[in-house]
Amino acid sequence: MRFKINLLLIAILSFGITSVVAQEKFDEKGKGTKKDDKKTTATPPNKTAKVDFKKGLTTGFQVAEVTILIYSNRRGRPALNQIRKTTVEYGKLKVINGDGTVVKSNYEQRILRAKDLKKERVRINRKLPDAEYSMVYDGKKVFGLYNNSVFTPRDDALSAFRNRIWHGLEALLRYNENGSKLKLEKRETIMGVDFYVVSATDKEKRVTTFYISKKSFRVMMLKYEYGGVKYRRKFYDYNYAQGTLVPYRTVLWANDKIVEEKTISTVTYGQTISEGIFAANQL
Repeated sequence: MRFKINLLLIAILSFGITSVVAQEKFDEKGKGTKKDDKKTTATPPNKTAKVDFKKGLTTGFQVAEVTILIYSNRRGRPALNQIRKTTVEYGKLKVINGDGTVVKSNYEQRILRAKDLKKERVRINRKLPDAEYSMVYDGKKVFGLYNNSVFTPRDDALSAFRNRIWHGLEALLRYNENGSKLKLEKRETIMGVDFYVVSATDKEKRVTTFYISKKSFRVMMLKYEYGGVKYRRKFYDYNYAQGTLVPYRTVLWANDKIVEEKTISTVTYGQTISEGIFAANQL
């Protein structure tokens, strides 16, 4: 079993994940080191990175690259980019406001993938019992749409929408494309689960910290801070969609209070999406 994980890591770290077709199943029982590594790593995936198998993965780069391999079903970032060139997602969203009121809605999210998150285009339509509106990021700015009219979202809604983009799983899975720097923080054990803890700092100095299971290499939780509030998002109900790994349920905390729960009903990749739906004159 240890032999299999060694073969996989040699392939990833010696030749670069973009040129590897993994033939072996990943052995999730490899042991990691307890030694802290505070060194910031920004090694591009096509560069050689040495690994001491007695110590396990010792840099944020190594952990991120294995994670990308797992999320792509061992096919690497080219497969993620090809399969997820567009995203159409339907589900249910529950938001808990500061006064304790709960707002439930159905949602539809459409994403047109770009080279990096800064140029990504994202649109979320929310259907409430008495209204329907959209939030859109067109690759430059965020705006709202209601009854064919453009509106400026409230500050809290605006920040929540932006944080979904900048502080999500893609901040790790596309760290290289985003020009982010990675750092392997102190390993942690929570509720009996051992985690690699990797922080990603993008070009705008936004920091997202990922808790990655040492057994499965799935991101089980991420943390970030915005406006003096400490957020953490947990990921549940992982399953494969078109050969890529997806958490079908997520829960967001703000200062230890649940503020959002999202459940995906269906997600489809590769469908044709009109660029016009991300324009201000479209609803």
